[in-house]
Amino acid sequence: MRDYEDGLAAAQHGYTVADAVNDWLDFGLSSRDPNTVATRRSLATHHVIPALGARKLRELSAEDVDRWLQEKSRTLSTRTLQDIKSILSRAIKRAQARDKVKRNVVLLCDTPTGQVGRPSKSLTLPQAEALLEHCDGSTMGTYVLLSLLTGARTEELRALTWSHIDLRGDPHTTPPILPHMMVWRSVRAGGDTKTRTSRRTLALPQRCIDALHGHRTRQAAQRKLAGDRWADHDLVFASEAGTPLDSANVRRGFRRIAAAAGLNATDWTPRELRHSFVSVLSDARVPIEVISRLVGHAGGSSVTEEIYRKQLRPVIDEGATAMDRVFPTAPGSHSVSHSPRPRTAERPGPELR
Repeated sequence: MRDYEDGLAAAQHGYTVADAVNDWLDFGLSSRDPNTVATRRSLATHHVIPALGARKLRELSAEDVDRWLQEKSRTLSTRTLQDIKSILSRAIKRAQARDKVKRNVVLLCDTPTGQVGRPSKSLTLPQAEALLEHCDGSTMGTYVLLSLLTGARTEELRALTWSHIDLRGDPHTTPPILPHMMVWRSVRAGGDTKTRTSRRTLALPQRCIDALHGHRTRQAAQRKLAGDRWADHDLVFASEAGTPLDSANVRRGFRRIAAAAGLNATDWTPRELRHSFVSVLSDARVPIEVISRLVGHAGGSSVTEEIYRKQLRPVIDEGATAMDRVFPTAPGSHSVSHSPRPRTAERPGPELR
């Protein structure tokens, strides 16, 4: 009666949790990446709907949610528990906005600790050196080398274009502009990086510069051989026809190189190259604040974040300097080392939004 007097629509008594979750899956994820949508749908259909779907939404209690999460904690990791709880909470929030239910009981519940998931690990220095020795003159060899020596995410490297690579720099400016790559894109929905601080410009270690020179020459030969079949997306890492690589392509190529380096290939994934980058820099006593900037993690002072978002991006060179020290240029290389390196250099670019 109070809802009626306030002009609110009467809630449907038969509206279930499954109705709310399916409505959110169908209409609440329209702007998300297809892989994200598929993952959320799988979690909902396997863990949320079977356990709670038949309950009437208006009768769902915090105790019901607590018991459900506690039961799931026996088999699922803490991260997965957080994900399925988020799915239920977002579905109920959408239902709230449509007057299907008065409150979101999920907000009253805590996430229990789940099972230990697969731990992230990093390569030791000897393992990293062995991997680099087997980064042959191939697309994936260059990919692995660049990932290990710059810490770029796999989704960032798959979207990297030649227009965002500068292998020459400009030593005549003040301060000099070093050879660098602009990590400004990813294969995520909309093409943007994971966070604002993920959008960064990194000076390249000398081994990366040498490898990219050779890779560009090989790719030009592939383009000529493919002729009209070549799909020109300006991608640094592409198939033999110029098309984008997917995650399965990268995983297979990485494991081939890992096996050649004497590693148990099934124990490693491409994302652990990024973990290894952080580990190598930490062992080289690079400050954590610098590592955070290099890998594009959110953090640091809000003033710095605001300046980086609105003004020119500096070329962060500490990572390249450290990697040149840890992994020296191969003997006989014709390239000239940038030593000493200035702390930063700037390159004009579009305003970051």
